[in-house]
Amino acid sequence: MTTTFPGSPLPSKGQIIAIDTLTYVIVSTIAFQYNPESFSRKLQVQAIGGEGGSHSEALRLQGAPVETFQLEIEIDATDQLEKAERTAIDYGIYPQLAALETLIYPKSSQVKTNMDQAKQGIVEIVPYEAPLTLLVWGNKRKLPVRLTDFSINEEAYDVNLNPIRAKMSLGLRVLSYNDLPWDMRSSKLFFNHHKEKEEMAKKANVNNQGGTTAVNIT
Repeated sequence: MTTTFPGSPLPSKGQIIAIDTLTYVIVSTIAFQYNPESFSRKLQVQAIGGEGGSHSEALRLQGAPVETFQLEIEIDATDQLEKAERTAIDYGIYPQLAALETLIYPKSSQVKTNMDQAKQGIVEIVPYEAPLTLLVWGNKRKLPVRLTDFSINEEAYDVNLNPIRAKMSLGLRVLSYNDLPWDMRSSKLFFNHHKEKEEMAKKANVNNQGGTTAVNIT
């Protein structure tokens, strides 16, 4: 819902940023046209051992929980077409879809290099490397993520069958210091997120002091 109240803050836009892992140069920035109305999160505890394990290990953790997100986003070229924007007229929302889809494609230059080497009989092929992907969702969530699943429902087309409206479901897995080398900036980014979460939890304790009941744990 929009508002014309003077001085109203502009809503932050969720976005996905792709960064080159070698140079840390931003490859692309994909801002959500409309922020999703819901944002599903799941945290999987990384405990040591399983049921019936050693009593000494019962409270131990291997590291941060594995966190996954599921969100629905929508892209619509209607406003751009009404303003006669050239890109929308020529391609609809193909560019926006391509920006998201190429996050899970290897670079074509890498594919060509590997294929040429395979043709020459070089057995050791360098694995493809995707760009580092960051999910930015407000000031408190700037997280390295991996796109794990991606479904698209194209809902409308122009006369040239360019898609002009689509809804997408994105599955994202947060990459923590358990997944990334410690000296990578992305690992430090997650560690800062971890520390900020601890600081935020302290605020909850302060706010709830008036409504808590003392518990004797002795």
